Amino acid sequence: MPLISGFLLTGVMAGPYGLGMLGFDAIPHLRFIDEIALAFIAFAAGSELELSHVRSSLRVILSILLGLTCVVLSMGTVAYLLLADYIPFMQDMSGGAVLSVALIGATIMVARSPSSALAIIKELRARGPFTQTVLGVTVLMDAVVIIVFTVNVSLADVLIRGIDFHFAFVWYLLFEIVLDIILGLTIGQILRLILALPWNTTIKTGLILLTGYGLFYLSAILHETHLGPIPVGIFSEPLLIGLVAGFYVANYTRYRGELHKIIEDAAPWVFLAFFSLVGLSLQLDVLRHAWIVAVILLVVRLAGIYLGCFLGRLTLGYSGGQNFIFGMTFITQAGVSIGLAKEVGVEFPEWGNEFATLAIAVVVLNQLIGPPCFKWALRMAGEAYPPADTPEFDGVRDVLICGVDEQSLALARLLKRHNWQVQLADIEAQRIDRLVWPEVEAHHLAAITPEALRAINIEKVDVMVVMLDDETNYQLCELVYEQFGTAHLVARLYNQADVTRFQALDVLTIHPNAAIINLLDHCVRSPSAASLILGQEVNQDVIEVTVSNEALRGLALRDLPMPVDTVIVSVRRHGHILLSHGYTRLELGDEVTIVGSPSSLEEVQWQFESLSVS
Repeated sequence: MPLISGFLLTGVMAGPYGLGMLGFDAIPHLRFIDEIALAFIAFAAGSELELSHVRSSLRVILSILLGLTCVVLSMGTVAYLLLADYIPFMQDMSGGAVLSVALIGATIMVARSPSSALAIIKELRARGPFTQTVLGVTVLMDAVVIIVFTVNVSLADVLIRGIDFHFAFVWYLLFEIVLDIILGLTIGQILRLILALPWNTTIKTGLILLTGYGLFYLSAILHETHLGPIPVGIFSEPLLIGLVAGFYVANYTRYRGELHKIIEDAAPWVFLAFFSLVGLSLQLDVLRHAWIVAVILLVVRLAGIYLGCFLGRLTLGYSGGQNFIFGMTFITQAGVSIGLAKEVGVEFPEWGNEFATLAIAVVVLNQLIGPPCFKWALRMAGEAYPPADTPEFDGVRDVLICGVDEQSLALARLLKRHNWQVQLADIEAQRIDRLVWPEVEAHHLAAITPEALRAINIEKVDVMVVMLDDETNYQLCELVYEQFGTAHLVARLYNQADVTRFQALDVLTIHPNAAIINLLDHCVRSPSAASLILGQEVNQDVIEVTVSNEALRGLALRDLPMPVDTVIVSVRRHGHILLSHGYTRLELGDEVTIVGSPSSLEEVQWQFESLSVS
């Protein structure tokens, strides 16, 4: 289940349709949580709108964006109008109110989920023109949707009140949008000042959330302000202000990375509170009578997405081909869509909560089918490069060291002493020819290709250590990561600016100078641990054992028959170190780090490989 759907379900279970821990009367008192979270979502959406994503193929991106927006908005509006008699809260509405609901509902159908798209692209390591176009359309779509939402909510306010239309309303609406952009740039400056403060991240996060809450306070004041003869207040859209502020910080300041880090760290807590509260406010009795409407709206949206992509690409001369798989990438919806639906519930309390329930039901359906379709599309486009599956451990620890020099040879001798099967390889044939070490296999890598690596049995290797130049190291790591799934990759790195791209491949990087400094730091702060790492502790060593024996699955650490002079230091599972204790139960693939005497560690290793549990 997607995370956001889980949060919504949590709210439903806590509300009057579940355990009854909170009732609908509690929602107005928790409105401040909505406002803080909605501003946070706007900041996050703006920060994802990076110009670098759209510059390279702007013409194609704008064409598809226009096609999607026009077609989905048109089809969605018509669908809501035709289904009005089957939606309980729309049955007794006036014509103006029905049109208002249709316009706002169709606007939410246009929205996408940049955060989900970025997560999937990162997971599959997708790259290429198809991916770049999809990402550009997705990140621009939020800006378009929020602007269209601002226009349609203002128009709905006029239609519902039954106010006669004046041409002055058009200028008034343009004034509101320009005002929101100016306010967004001002808030962006405030965010820049907050990020520049020499304070810790927690304080900065609090100030950013407080700034977001201030957007809604400012919007409420403007809403009570009237200009000239226009009989409505200034509708200032906090989401548009927040989006402009996030966009400004991400593209025109040096604090983009820090803002992304703050958003990434705070998002789980903000989303938990917000989406749980959204789930609490859902009017499930509406879905009981209109669930078929939600399914129809889903189908209409899918058809609109496909037709919008087709027309957008057709205007540029493209036909058939990738139109279908393009559409598969624009299904997912998440935070912005739900945020807009929630805001409608506040702006129009007479029917807003019922509307939000229906709109969020459609969002959840899109969220369930969107990510698998997106992954399928990237694979069909040939631009997905996910990591290969890691081969099962065969009981023999094999290491491949790429690069022959004094350090690599010293490493090879040390690993041989610890009973590792060592292979050496180098791209320079002369280094291999000069090597005199008959006990170790040495190979010349004439080319960095899958065939060359298969020739030296890369499939059996548990750890590959690359000690060549940085670019060659990266090529080797990328190839092995995508084609062979070697369990551990280690790189000696000379340029620390390359750390990020190596880390994207789950490579452990060692910078020689930094490694020495860090080791000296540990010698000062934790000399016992440092002496273990350096192998200077008498009769003490460290090993890491991978749980591959089916008999160990589910066994608690306290039940392992361990020698008395051994201690389990850590358990790593799915790349994360667990806070383990005696009742932690092992799973296949866990990597267990153990300290003890060499003889006892040999016994432990034998137990992990041959233990049978009755």
